[in-house]
Amino acid sequence: MNVRFILSSLVFIFVYNGMLIYIGWNGWIWLQFLLIDLVEINLFVYSLMIIMLGYAYILARFIKGLPFLKIIGACWFAVIQYALLFLPLANIAVLLTAFLGVDRGTSVIVTGWAVVTGFIFIFSYGIYNAYSPVIRSYQITIPKKGTNQSTLKIAVASDMHFGTLSGKAHLNRLVALIHGLKPDLILLPGDIIDDDPKPFVQKGMDQVMKELTAPMGVYGVLGNHEYYGGQIPQFIKLMNDIDIKILQDEIIELKGQCYLVGRKDKTDKKRKSIKQLVKELNHDLPIIMMDHQPFQLDDAMKNKVDVIVSGHTHRGQMAPNHLITKRMYELDWGYKKKEQLHAFVSSGFGFWGPPIRLGSRSEIVVIDLVFKKDSV
Repeated sequence: MNVRFILSSLVFIFVYNGMLIYIGWNGWIWLQFLLIDLVEINLFVYSLMIIMLGYAYILARFIKGLPFLKIIGACWFAVIQYALLFLPLANIAVLLTAFLGVDRGTSVIVTGWAVVTGFIFIFSYGIYNAYSPVIRSYQITIPKKGTNQSTLKIAVASDMHFGTLSGKAHLNRLVALIHGLKPDLILLPGDIIDDDPKPFVQKGMDQVMKELTAPMGVYGVLGNHEYYGGQIPQFIKLMNDIDIKILQDEIIELKGQCYLVGRKDKTDKKRKSIKQLVKELNHDLPIIMMDHQPFQLDDAMKNKVDVIVSGHTHRGQMAPNHLITKRMYELDWGYKKKEQLHAFVSSGFGFWGPPIRLGSRSEIVVIDLVFKKDSV
């Protein structure tokens, strides 16, 4: 364990605990004014509650069999983010109203209720967006003379994070929606499960996911969370058992109509480059690639990949995080054409952490490919 890691960990703990103290202090002041003469709040019990909320997700990593800890901890991430946006505004409002002569107790109570109302809206609307997926459709034309097909319909679902919070009911939605689309090919570009495959199996989600079928097959790649879980061999076997092939720097020629290239995730420092993967391919056939993280669109373009599908970004998942992902990635969500390359990045079907989406929506991407043979 190097010194840099220790120092960065200490800084994180210091900053994180500072945030917990700030949020807890604001809540404590509000409750003191709100419940004055009604209930006496024990500061020790209140502080212990804030600590438990703040560290529930970490505790869930060490104490297996207590999924409620992970649920509480995941939701707390949303509380932290929006508390750090709302509370400074509330503090300023209290100071301004005090300057104008408004009673401090009244001001604290009113602004506190305003913050609570904001949280109720965020959780209500955010949960709806997370669990109510939409279909986003695209149609593109690819000039390739080698294929005998005129069209190809692909359904793409990324970042499901199936496990504790993105559970069996959400998986049933995925299966029903994809069945209704009747795709020729189903692609799952990473983060299929949320780290650990055990909740996925314990809930019988593998048997539900087995219902995903398409004439040209169901294929996926590894995402960073499959690596974080540290059980890739078990995950690969689990997917193979339900007829979902996970491609790890592998290429499959689908019925002589197109190539499907599946990359290992960027987490794997030993993965092959795009050039290594596609250099021996017949470029008269369409080349479709899955790469979980959308970092190498230029490489894909230069190496004559026709279609690349990715996920990972969640489009920030909770606004205003999308402003960050937009700066991090050339394409953090949606569609972009670069010369012959058609790039697609999905915001994901599931979610990481809190079951909340603001400024993004759970989605399935449908790509209708039209092959135009006479243009090559």
